[in-house]
Amino acid sequence: MKYFLAVIFVSASLFCQAQTTINRDPVIEQMVKEISSDSLKGYITSLVAFGTRNTLSTQTDPKRGIGAARNYVLKQFNRFALQSGGRMKAFIDTTTLQPDKKRVDTTLLLGNVVAILTGTDTSDKRIFLISGHLDNMRSSVMDRTGDAPGANDDASGTAAVLECARIMSKRSFSATIIFIAVSGEEQGLLGAYFMANKSKAQHLDIEAVLNNDIMGSNNSSETNIISNTRLRVFSEGLPAFELDKNAKTIRQLGLENDGKSRQLARYVKETAERYVDNLEIVMIYRNDRFLRGGDHTPYVENGYAAVRITEMNENYYHQHQDVRKENGIQYGDLIEFMDFEYLRKNTAANLASLANLAKAPSMPVDVKIDVKKLGNTSYLYWSVPKTGTVKGYYVMIRETTGATWQKKIFTADLNITLPYSKDNYFFAVQAVNAAGNESLPVVPAVGR
Repeated sequence: MKYFLAVIFVSASLFCQAQTTINRDPVIEQMVKEISSDSLKGYITSLVAFGTRNTLSTQTDPKRGIGAARNYVLKQFNRFALQSGGRMKAFIDTTTLQPDKKRVDTTLLLGNVVAILTGTDTSDKRIFLISGHLDNMRSSVMDRTGDAPGANDDASGTAAVLECARIMSKRSFSATIIFIAVSGEEQGLLGAYFMANKSKAQHLDIEAVLNNDIMGSNNSSETNIISNTRLRVFSEGLPAFELDKNAKTIRQLGLENDGKSRQLARYVKETAERYVDNLEIVMIYRNDRFLRGGDHTPYVENGYAAVRITEMNENYYHQHQDVRKENGIQYGDLIEFMDFEYLRKNTAANLASLANLAKAPSMPVDVKIDVKKLGNTSYLYWSVPKTGTVKGYYVMIRETTGATWQKKIFTADLNITLPYSKDNYFFAVQAVNAAGNESLPVVPAVGR
């Protein structure tokens, strides 16, 4: 009888040890709790009140147009900077554009509103960027005078950027975070191209870009689906940057689904679902939607990992429409169609992902998988990250048909032998610190 009870207790102990516990960094958990639906509503109400934010609209009127809207966002950033201990600086980054005979018909002073929260580790050159676009449009992108509320497209994304800046400016992160409200999106991603091209020219180490565009409404036109529990993340498959140089390796190793942006999308899914209750991240295997474009695209074209975050069900009656009522249908991007609880959760998905990245060590270096002989085990090895204090490493495993990583095995060593055939699985390695903050994963190169 005693032996029987002992077996039960041992079995129960093993069962308890086998349970998976979701460990949340209490610092990130607290930041997520501080996100306020009322704050988000306040930002959007103020942005809608500028009448229009068309990139071609007035820049001199203090109460109307893109100029007034830019000044408002700058004022908020500067207000948040007061609580940063001097680590956050804000400014309007401008460039002069000439008419392009497409969507710019006059000489234009384009301005992005930027806030930079400098990292605490001077040796850590990594940058993580969150963006939303400040401008909007009516039915005609050239209509610079008519009212255009732009509550969801894209005051929602700008509000998410502002709220993340408000909360994160009070904390310290090893890496630098850039918060940016770009202009010229509706005119052809002009502000994003300006920022991405300049970043590339300056060799900035931007490890991830979270672009937020149309993320605060819960219902669709035509199908009338209503849901505020799912959020889409778009990511490219084959890399737009230097595909010709890397196509052979991608093809040989079957890495069509493992580009930097796709890895970032997986990271957002895992991290956001860890910290945000009642929210499912739905990965979309496209860079963007049909007939549309987003501000992440200039970054992926420059070789950066970038994704687009957008609501699950879009309502096209409320995008790029003059405010009007026809056949019983209300058109226009009005604030009354917003779901601020949904926007709160979507903002939290951004903040959790940003904070986890910026607190984590940098990625492990020289990650390799040994292929010098046949076998049913896999040997991986790597070197320590360039920056950050490392507790250990997660070796990530998934089947070749798997959308997300299916196993994470911890090791404190710089190598591991796994009882999984390299022919049947994909692997990656990420560094992790004592707080549980993980770097982006690195897919191993071939080592011999």
